[in-house]
Amino acid sequence: MNKAFLKASKNAEVAYQGEPGSFSRQAADKVFGSGLTSLPCRSAEDVFNAVARRRAEYAVIPIENTLAGSIYRNFDLLARHSLAVVAETSLRIEHNLIVHRGTGLRGIRQVYSHPAALEQCSRFLLRHKSLLPVSFYNTAGSVKFIREQGLRQAAAIASADAARIYGMKILQRGIEDCPENYTRFLVLARKGRIPPGGEKTSVVFGLENEPGVLFRALSVFALRNIDLAKIESRPIRGKPWEYLFYVDLLGDIRSRPCSHALRHLRELAPFLKVLGSYPVIK
Repeated sequence: MNKAFLKASKNAEVAYQGEPGSFSRQAADKVFGSGLTSLPCRSAEDVFNAVARRRAEYAVIPIENTLAGSIYRNFDLLARHSLAVVAETSLRIEHNLIVHRGTGLRGIRQVYSHPAALEQCSRFLLRHKSLLPVSFYNTAGSVKFIREQGLRQAAAIASADAARIYGMKILQRGIEDCPENYTRFLVLARKGRIPPGGEKTSVVFGLENEPGVLFRALSVFALRNIDLAKIESRPIRGKPWEYLFYVDLLGDIRSRPCSHALRHLRELAPFLKVLGSYPVIK
């Protein structure tokens, strides 16, 4: 895919959640190149707001992991904000146990990391019951924290990049539950021109609570032989037992089958939002 569409302007920034060395930063590097101007953010909400308020031109967010599943907070933020998905990429995730130099496994009492990383390393933590998992806002941030605080009885779970950046030691590599551990990331921008080469289209829609209505909604794709890569439902706040449905379909919104399917879906769905039609960056 030609990345020219994603090339940020000279003074633009790419927002991501976490610190340098985080997996989100690695995904941003994969899309934009390692020379990008970055804007690390404390939370996912800060990442979305950075683009919405024009402090960054693009954002990179994780949306799904092959071990931990969907990242629901980011699905909810996609529906709430008026940002467009302009690209997708995936990243192989290798988790490492990172400590101060001179610290061994027997000297560790706590292990800091993002909750998703702790979950992806659950078997390792079960085998080492003396290690207390401590949730932190970011994988790389946990390495930075134990280094700055001088916590020699603590370890962090993060990338090899994080260990290198913060001058720490990798005690054990590849401690995730399964080596087939990948995270899918979305690249977001403010609403505008749809990028060329759309391989996927993502939509979110709501339906009336009627018998068979979800079947009819999904049939608009089946009738046109459109493959659905993912279906996700999320509860609507303030409306008990009502849901929004997120669908990733394989196809460009400008193609006749996709455009006709979405036109048909609008007749059934009181709420329909096209999140983006975009290329997949390998």
